[in-house]
Amino acid sequence: FTLVVSERRVVIRQNMNSADNEANTRAIDSLLNYETVKYFNNESHEIARYNKALLRYETAAIRAQTSLTYLNIGQGIIISIGLGWVMLMAAMGVKNGTNTVGDFVLVNTFLIQLYIPLNFLGFVYRTIKQSLVDMGSMFEMMDVKPEIQDHAEAKELVVNSGKIEFSEVNFAYDSRRPVLRGVSFEVPAGTSVAIVGASGAGKSTITRLLYRFYDLQSGQIRIDDQSLSEVTQNSVRRAIGIVPQDPDIFSGTARENIRLGNVDASDEDIIKAAKMASAMEFLLALPQGLDTHLGEKGVRLSGGQRQRIAIARAVIRNPKILLLDEATSALDSENEHAIQQALEQVTQGRTTFVIAHRLSTITKADHIILMNEGRIEAVGTHTELLEKSPLYARLAELQFKAA
Repeated sequence: FTLVVSERRVVIRQNMNSADNEANTRAIDSLLNYETVKYFNNESHEIARYNKALLRYETAAIRAQTSLTYLNIGQGIIISIGLGWVMLMAAMGVKNGTNTVGDFVLVNTFLIQLYIPLNFLGFVYRTIKQSLVDMGSMFEMMDVKPEIQDHAEAKELVVNSGKIEFSEVNFAYDSRRPVLRGVSFEVPAGTSVAIVGASGAGKSTITRLLYRFYDLQSGQIRIDDQSLSEVTQNSVRRAIGIVPQDPDIFSGTARENIRLGNVDASDEDIIKAAKMASAMEFLLALPQGLDTHLGEKGVRLSGGQRQRIAIARAVIRNPKILLLDEATSALDSENEHAIQQALEQVTQGRTTFVIAHRLSTITKADHIILMNEGRIEAVGTHTELLEKSPLYARLAELQFKAA
């Protein structure tokens, strides 16, 4: 009885856990995106969605508790019926003279000693079964193999100069839709290259591949003549610093957020990095300065302030290779100019990738790569591309005329 009912309870418990996860996801999603909820006056809608998820969890939890009660009552009834039946047989034996009163006591003692461990065994079995169901998601996660794995003989990446080469790189997130098609270029050590093009042209994909978040379908990426597929992922990421377009700020102090770039950095290093990122002025104006808690996702900061912390986080890493993914997109003109000057200082002697939509931010780049539908349309300086690339000239005309 215990085995049969416990097996049937597995599905009920799984449904309850699934409903619980869904309710938690709804709550977290609404809280993290609270501004969007308020922008569109959707509080009542989100409450209704959350209540609906909670109702599913409530129904599943009641079924789980009911089935557990049924199991407990069933075990008790079986034990009581068995004990009563055998004791009745023993009593009839005493009445008929085939058993003595001592035999009756012996049978009673024997059954009690038998049923106590049996009852405990039933409790232990259903508890273990329930715990295994609850840990099912964890077991599934532990069984998942990382898509990107280092080779058994992978070595540490040694970056001396920071030269980067892309050789006939082909890549697709989905095989039905190629993103990069035969991309080849070289970035000499210590120079800056800007990658421009329309949305979906493959610009950000190049930076993800450089971090080795994905493996290539074909081709090679080399840093200082070392193929990324032959070195460890950790060593690659240690050599690169990045300023993303939408930086993530952790719920901690400004000091802790900057130190994420280098957990061994001293307070002096943090202050130096903040100054280089033009962040020190606004950080000192906070209530507790660098020790001010920034709130979840940096809710207490403006977009430009979050981006300056991200720049300081990259600077403190002191990388040989620096990736700037629209690093000044959230800044006003005055701060953009100040940070552009800071970035010029930061990028000295470093190989720098700049992903940009605004051509005004990359006119001083040593090389500009124009991407179009996953291919390299043209390569050159700003002046050269204006002369030889109609697409680049049209983009420049549209942007500078709008400015």
